[in-house]
Amino acid sequence: MRANGGRQSRSRTIALVGNPNSGKTALFNALTGLRQKVANYPGVTVERKEGQLRFDDGSEAVLLDLPGTYSLSAHSPDEQIVTDILIGRTSQVDPPDLIVCVVDATNIERNLYLVSQVIDRHLPVVIALNMVDVAESSGIEIDEKILSEQLGVPVVRTVARKGIGIPRLKATIQATTKATGRARRWPLPEPVLKEYEELAALLQDRHRLNSYVAYHEAIDLLTSESPLPDHCDRYAPELIEHVIRDHQKLDFLGYDRQSIFVISRYEWIKGVLAPAVRHTTPGRRALGDKIDRILTHKIWGFAVFLGLMAIMFQSIFSWAAIPMEWISSGFDWLGHQVILLLPPGDLRDLLVNGAIAGVAAVVTFLPQIVFLFLFIGVLEDTGYMARAAFIMDKIMGKVGLHGKSFIPLLSSFACAIPGIMATRAITSPKDRLATMLVAPLISCSARLPVYTLLIAAFVPQTRILGLLSLAGLTLFALYFTGILFALSLALLFKKTFLKGTDSAFIMELPRYKIPSPQTILLQIWDRAWVFLKQAGTIILAMSIVLWFLATYPKLDHASPAEQLTHSYAGRAGHLIEPLIKPLGFDWKIGIGMVTSVMQRELFVSTMGTIYNIQDANDNAGTVSLAHQLRSASDPQTGQPSFTMLTAICLMVYYMLAMQCLSTFAIMRRETNSWRWPLFQLGYMTTLAYGVTFLVYRVGLMLQIGV
Repeated sequence: MRANGGRQSRSRTIALVGNPNSGKTALFNALTGLRQKVANYPGVTVERKEGQLRFDDGSEAVLLDLPGTYSLSAHSPDEQIVTDILIGRTSQVDPPDLIVCVVDATNIERNLYLVSQVIDRHLPVVIALNMVDVAESSGIEIDEKILSEQLGVPVVRTVARKGIGIPRLKATIQATTKATGRARRWPLPEPVLKEYEELAALLQDRHRLNSYVAYHEAIDLLTSESPLPDHCDRYAPELIEHVIRDHQKLDFLGYDRQSIFVISRYEWIKGVLAPAVRHTTPGRRALGDKIDRILTHKIWGFAVFLGLMAIMFQSIFSWAAIPMEWISSGFDWLGHQVILLLPPGDLRDLLVNGAIAGVAAVVTFLPQIVFLFLFIGVLEDTGYMARAAFIMDKIMGKVGLHGKSFIPLLSSFACAIPGIMATRAITSPKDRLATMLVAPLISCSARLPVYTLLIAAFVPQTRILGLLSLAGLTLFALYFTGILFALSLALLFKKTFLKGTDSAFIMELPRYKIPSPQTILLQIWDRAWVFLKQAGTIILAMSIVLWFLATYPKLDHASPAEQLTHSYAGRAGHLIEPLIKPLGFDWKIGIGMVTSVMQRELFVSTMGTIYNIQDANDNAGTVSLAHQLRSASDPQTGQPSFTMLTAICLMVYYMLAMQCLSTFAIMRRETNSWRWPLFQLGYMTTLAYGVTFLVYRVGLMLQIGV
């Protein structure tokens, strides 16, 4: 809130809009820094990201980062929320006081299509002409003063990832308080213009729409297909009849109603750009085009993609090893200090073997998750992700998915939740549902602690050809196998209950650019902070509860192993053991499987708590969980509790099982139905059980890792 003439008024709301790949996210980060928060728009599943924009005089404004869109003709949930907010069609979000249009200087003509629609809104507008350095290196010179005169709005040159132009942009935003855009000038053929203005006037008169919304709706109605099923509930029957007559008249005159408004607007844009843009090196082939010859090649492009994935998983093991040792040593030191400070008893046991052991077992894997997000962030920020989607389009098409399904599936490497949410960009409802159903089969970062623990414990630390470690190859194989299962299930779904017509795959290949350290570090920080908050809340709470269940009721003169067997947790584990025995799992693993239904990584903290309690002694905290698993044995038979085959089966199970209530909840929200999340939970659990059973039986038959 701020004072204004003795009265209190709300802070200005500034909307940030732009095409995908225009550098909008980098600009948002540059303007707000860490002063950001993420929520959802009321009543919809679209993510709402806003931050505080602080000016030099200490005043602030709310900066709203709207989803990327090419125009205000909505085709997806993300685009719909942008359209509704900008034209003032929603009462749940305050209309913006000013709009900042982020324009990619390397694709200025296409970007100005959205700008022209925003200027028509007659709100204060500022254009951030972004990535001017890349444009200049490509031989594109833009005179922002002439462009500003042509458009009638302020234009500020920026390079968001380098922070260039940000102070001037802030000052311009603060100084711009009135709409200055020029009147609508894009030329329409006289018959189309007549029907367009007549329909807009009817909408203003009959439905009390303001002029901008009326003109926007008039275009929407005139370009729609008869009999206008999406509009019949909003408008009176006589108005719909009027629109149908307009359709018949314009069709008879030979006008393409779907394209005439687009073509006329682009003609106007060309006139605006003619005096403002100069190409100094026409016809020069950019370095990026030469790189694309390799990265989008049908053979070499796919080979590069697989190579990058293999390098990523190899590096996750090699680069993260040292910081993981530091974290592990830090928790060992903390446990030892507690042992020195407190006398033997339940409190010390709770802190050392419950809280510290449970949290440490998971937090130790934070460096690997950081490196995973570092790689994904770099690939996204350089522009490679779109190339990966391009080369994967044929593969996606063979399993019945749209090429755009690749981005949500690739996002699921980090987490299935943003992967499922990213399916909003897929226009086909059946393609979108098929992608959502298989997204959790992609191994996410929550599975990484489980994989890493078992690989570290049972996969030999050997190298193949002197370069590739067997541990890294095993991790790559798990991720790759998950992808194969996802694609196979997608094919099954698309051939059966999700049959539909194929649609063309059109995706913009953004220009290559140097990654923005700030953008990538913010993404890593957000994910690491979420992970640490879970470790400090959910995982800590579950570790304490599990310690209690694994410690009570107490037996007199019992060994730690006997005490664990007769505890509440031990009894529950033995109760479910018959269900998981066919998979090669014992009751201790069963406890971990139950707790990890909330979050997969809870399996690791559960094992840490159980084995620290079972091996209770003053030195237990200094022994790695991987070593404890290798040396664990059945007290009755003396046989190893964990073997290589057990580890393989566990990794297979976690690769395929749902084991994540958050994913279940997001499926419920995105589909607005219980049917599909329940189906997803059922098929994934059945698949995980069946495949693990087969792997275990084949392993026993072949004596693999027994």
